Amino acid sequence: MSTAHRSSAPSAADPAATVPAASGDPLGLRARARRSTLLLTVLTGLVALSLLLCVGIGPVPLSPALTLQVIAHHLGLPVPVPADAAAEAIVWSVRVPRVLMGAAVGACLAISGAALQAMVRNLLADPYILGVSGGASTGAAAAILFGVGAALGEYAQSVLAFAGALTAALLVFVIARSNGRVTSLRLLLSGVAVGYALSAVTSLLIFSSDSAEGSRSVMFWMLGSLSLGRWDAFLAIALVAAVLGTVVLTVRAPLLDALAAGDGIAHGLGISPDRARIGLLVIVSLCTAAAVAGAGAIGFVGLVIPHLARRLVGSRHRVAIPASALLGAGFLVWADVVARLVMAPRELPIGVITAAVGAPFLLILIRRMQAREG
Repeated sequence: MSTAHRSSAPSAADPAATVPAASGDPLGLRARARRSTLLLTVLTGLVALSLLLCVGIGPVPLSPALTLQVIAHHLGLPVPVPADAAAEAIVWSVRVPRVLMGAAVGACLAISGAALQAMVRNLLADPYILGVSGGASTGAAAAILFGVGAALGEYAQSVLAFAGALTAALLVFVIARSNGRVTSLRLLLSGVAVGYALSAVTSLLIFSSDSAEGSRSVMFWMLGSLSLGRWDAFLAIALVAAVLGTVVLTVRAPLLDALAAGDGIAHGLGISPDRARIGLLVIVSLCTAAAVAGAGAIGFVGLVIPHLARRLVGSRHRVAIPASALLGAGFLVWADVVARLVMAPRELPIGVITAAVGAPFLLILIRRMQAREG
C-alpha cells in the first residue's frame, strides 16, 4: 500500500484509540470510556442550549424563558398559556420547525460524511460523492422550472428532490457493483461520474427555462436553505433519519473501524468489506437524501464536522458518530442564524456560511497532511 493511500485514511491507528486495547489495560479503557461519555454529555447539553437560543434569535428577538414556555405549552406540560399570541405563533409555527430541520439536516450530513470517510478511506470524502446532490438538484429543478409533480402541491419540490437523490444513489450503487463487490475506488469514481452527469442535466434544465425567477430559485436551493422547514412529513423524515442513522451507524461502528483500517484487516477480522459497504451505503444514502430534500445541497458540513469530532473524541466510530451528529446539528443551526441575520431582511443561502467556515478548515487540513507527509 502506498504512502499516499495510507495518508488519505481516517486515523484508525490513533494511539489513543489502540494502545489501551493492545496493552490490555482495563483501567485505560474505563478512563477513556468515562472521558467519551463526559464529552458526549457536554455536547448534548450545548446542542440543547443552542436549539433553545436559536429559536429566540431573529428579526423579532424573544427571550429564552418565553420560547421555553411556548414549547412546553405545546408539548402539553402544565405551564401558563403564553400571553403574546403573535410571539407564540412565531416560535411554534415558524422557528421551532426550522431549527429542528437544521439540527436534523446537520446531523444527517455529519454522520454520513464520517461513515463515507471510513468506507472509502479518504479524508476528503463527503456525502455528495454519491451523486446525491446532483440527483436532488435535478429533481428540484424539474419541479421549480417545469412544474413536474404539480399534483403534489407544495410538496412537489421536496418529493422530487428526495426521489432524485435516491435515484442517483441507486445508480451509483449499480455502476460501482461488479461481481457482487463494491470497492472504495469504484464507489468514488461512480459517485463523481454520476454527480457530474446529473449536474449537467440540472444546468441544461436551467438553461432551457424561460423563467428568470425560477432559475434564481433553483440556484438558491442548490446553495441550501432551511426556509422550507415546517411541520410536515419531510421534517419528520429528516428527524427519523438523523436519529435512526446515528443509532445504526453507532451500532455498526466496528464495521467502520475495520473499513477505515483497510480491507486486509477487515478480512482478518472476519468482515466482508464489500458486504459491509453495501449495507452502510444504504444507510448513508437515505440520510443524505432526507437532508438534501429538506434543505437543499448544503456543502462542507459532511466534510468538516467529522474531522472536528475525531479531534475531540478520537477516531473510534462508536464515539465519533454520535459526536459528529451533535456537532453537525449545533453547527448548522448557528450557521442558519448567521444566514438570516447577516444581510437582514434578506436571507443568505446557508451554503455560503458553511463554505466560508469550511474552506479555511479544508486548507488547514491540507497543510497538516502535507506536514505529515514531509
